[in-house]
Amino acid sequence: MRESDPKVLLVDDAPVNLQVLADSLRAEGYELHMAEDGESAWELLDRDPAFDLVLLDLMMPRLDGMDLLRRLKGDRRFRFLQVILQTADTAPERIAEGIQAGAFYYLTKPLNLKVLRSVVRAALESRAEVLDVERKLEAGVRGARLLRRAEFRFRSPEDARALAALLAGTFPDPEAATVGVWELLINAVEHGNLELTYADKTRLMQERRMLVEVAERLERPEFRDRVVAVTFERGDTGLTLTVEDEGPGFDWRPFLVLSSERAFHTHGRGIAMAKAMSFDELTYEGRGNRVVARVGWPQAP
Repeated sequence: MRESDPKVLLVDDAPVNLQVLADSLRAEGYELHMAEDGESAWELLDRDPAFDLVLLDLMMPRLDGMDLLRRLKGDRRFRFLQVILQTADTAPERIAEGIQAGAFYYLTKPLNLKVLRSVVRAALESRAEVLDVERKLEAGVRGARLLRRAEFRFRSPEDARALAALLAGTFPDPEAATVGVWELLINAVEHGNLELTYADKTRLMQERRMLVEVAERLERPEFRDRVVAVTFERGDTGLTLTVEDEGPGFDWRPFLVLSSERAFHTHGRGIAMAKAMSFDELTYEGRGNRVVARVGWPQAP
């Protein structure tokens, strides 16, 4: 993560709930701030947009959590701000509403404090990865837009991060592309070539061993010669990005849309985020080890 402590805003209209959240997260080393309702939270964020994460109660006076979420996601300053909704309402339609508004993380009330810490940690790690790609992106956007066709081969998460920065710079909206390109490349390494299953990643994230496991698998004889192949093409109608790994593939269909069942998990939202935020089309082919992303050129007004 960045050098300073992650900056977290806790928003709840019940003082006792704010205190419980603060007591649980303080030991994690975060810089904690509090707001008693959505309007107060917006005023704070508007003055100081440099927050990493907002832990947001759904039901509040003045401005409720859903309305604040929509306001945040409609403001480019908060494009990469992580928002976790707390709710006692687990009806699928209510969860779907939050997902469509941009909340890819959920916690149910009454809160399980161990799960709370795990989800907050996962959300902050996801943000840090995307911001790292974005920092690399800033230096190469102008040159990247000169690419017409290119082929790449890579193995590791470090390679994926550098390549994601280059490729995102070729898109009409590089910031929007950053999330999607990174997710496709890192998935090809972790879940494709290294064959980490959904259950594997859940367990490793709980144990805080994900990075160690990836490094170990990269050196195993059965995985170390595998590469991810990436093809980029710029055409008259838009851009096409093809990513193919050498793994056994997977059933991608459940992951194209973030279901209400997985809304409460610490991961599993990358493909849905890529489809929603970064690309006009996202198509998996064959056994699921090949994905094609497309973005068209903006239409003149």
